[in-house]
Amino acid sequence: MEKKPKIVVFDLDYTLWPFWVDTHVTPPFKKKSDKIVDLQGHSIKYYSDVPDVLKQLFDQGYELGIASRTTEIKGAKQLLHLFGWDKYFKYIEIFPGSKVTHFSNIHKNSKTDYKDMLFFDDEHRNIVDVAKLGVHAVLVTDGVTLHQLEESLRAFSKR
Repeated sequence: MEKKPKIVVFDLDYTLWPFWVDTHVTPPFKKKSDKIVDLQGHSIKYYSDVPDVLKQLFDQGYELGIASRTTEIKGAKQLLHLFGWDKYFKYIEIFPGSKVTHFSNIHKNSKTDYKDMLFFDDEHRNIVDVAKLGVHAVLVTDGVTLHQLEESLRAFSKR
């Protein structure tokens, strides 16, 4: 039987969406006709594959988590809600600090071994820190994609 992660965790900024929520956009956010805008009226977008990545994992029974170091906690959670993604995430760790702390909390709350977790992030230092725990960590360069997800699940199964 193919080995699968029990929990798949995502960073937010430059992993699910192409900006820093605490720097490049201005909360609060709201729906305006068929789009989401910030306080300045700028349209807020996400990486195109992200809705399919999240839905596919959720539909296949994976537990999902967020590990983000942003200082804009309220705005990040608001975007997750407005994009309709909050329903997918069981573990939400959004606060400044180390990703090791985020994963320690996920580990404690889920009772899942680090080796049974898969993580996507755009920052090399986070990949290194979390990999030391035993998490299978994947560097994202331009948002997480379906192709990268499939490759990462394949690599995870061969660990």
